[in-house]
Amino acid sequence: MLLMDGRARTVSELGAVTGLTKASASEHATRLVDAGLLAATRQGRHKYLRLASPAVARLVEAMMTLAPPVSTGTFGPRDPALREARLCYNHLAGAMGVQLYRSLSARGFLAYGPSGLGLSPSGRAFCLGLGLTQDDLAPARTPLCRDCLDWSERDYHLSGRLGRLLMARMEALDWLRRRDGHRALTVTPAGRQAFAQAFPPVAPSL
Repeated sequence: MLLMDGRARTVSELGAVTGLTKASASEHATRLVDAGLLAATRQGRHKYLRLASPAVARLVEAMMTLAPPVSTGTFGPRDPALREARLCYNHLAGAMGVQLYRSLSARGFLAYGPSGLGLSPSGRAFCLGLGLTQDDLAPARTPLCRDCLDWSERDYHLSGRLGRLLMARMEALDWLRRRDGHRALTVTPAGRQAFAQAFPPVAPSL
């Protein structure tokens, strides 16, 4: 979960969070790297670990939906900031991430086709109006749109290249700000208003 913000961590940092000794944490990390779940990079004396791919992040997020409710009777994190807006590897998750996905879907901007989830022509126009470019939305080896099951909201948020691009665009517009060492995102006052206008809330589908 610590690696779900997309940043790399050392074995010592991961061991401190999990309560493992450095030797035990190193053994676990080696197994996860060998299994293709983590990627390791050595820099000087330190070995940095990160999630191996967005697919691993989706797997972690999906597994968290199986976690039992916390003492409050709700699922996922107790921290209201984490529940509202957080990083899921490189895209927006939490209540705001689900609102974005529902809003795009309700307006017909997202649509399923033979190759899976994608952008409709009106969705493409919307993204261009938001500041993305034709090159951003051009076909590539990685999927443009993917749905990712949100473990606190129990509904989908948007991943894939478009999820990453929209997250980066909202940061550039100063709607959302990252926090050092924390997955929760700060929502600026202007960003909250602009987000609500760009992605107006809709009721969940039954």
